[in-house]
Amino acid sequence: MASSPPWMPSDGGSGDKRHAPATLRNRDAIAAALGEWLPATGTVLEVASGSGEHIVHFAATFPALHWQPSDPDLAGLVSIVAWCADAGLANIAPPLALDASADDWPIEQTDAILCINMVHISPWAATLGLLAGAARLLPSGAPLILYGPYIEPDAPTADSNLAFDTSLRMRDPAWGLRHSDDVKAAAVAAGLTFVERRAMPANNLMLLFRRT
Repeated sequence: MASSPPWMPSDGGSGDKRHAPATLRNRDAIAAALGEWLPATGTVLEVASGSGEHIVHFAATFPALHWQPSDPDLAGLVSIVAWCADAGLANIAPPLALDASADDWPIEQTDAILCINMVHISPWAATLGLLAGAARLLPSGAPLILYGPYIEPDAPTADSNLAFDTSLRMRDPAWGLRHSDDVKAAAVAAGLTFVERRAMPANNLMLLFRRT
């Protein structure tokens, strides 16, 4: 039986673009933190790039960095190509088909890893895979940066986040807001060190880990 042909991205037509409304609201706040946490040069792997809107904005904001988008979803990969084609930026690589939960990723090394809004919209295995992948790929001291809503042991959870958590679990019982302490513990077990928690708009957090 003949093998199926490899996936080929579209030519980047505007009809292939996905749009995530939250991107316009949070991208500048995220970029402000990235400016402090990312290295000055090197490659940044974004795991679960989604529509591709974030990585286009960050590539324009940080032109000295090389940006590597990725996503496990075919429609997401097509959308990333479309956004990148319109942006015309030379510092964005073609997207990788990357499943965070997989043991092997289609990239051998990177200088930083960024993951936005994946941890709560995926099974826990994807988060464990993300942490393990960061430990495999990152050099010592390099950052893994997570963004999204979390449940914290020493802070009240906003009503909007509780409602969001309920809606996620109704869509898929394997989804839902994670406890930040669980993520930190899993990161330490994988070989990462928790460095900083930063409060973000709309009851989100950015969590900074570094490869031990």
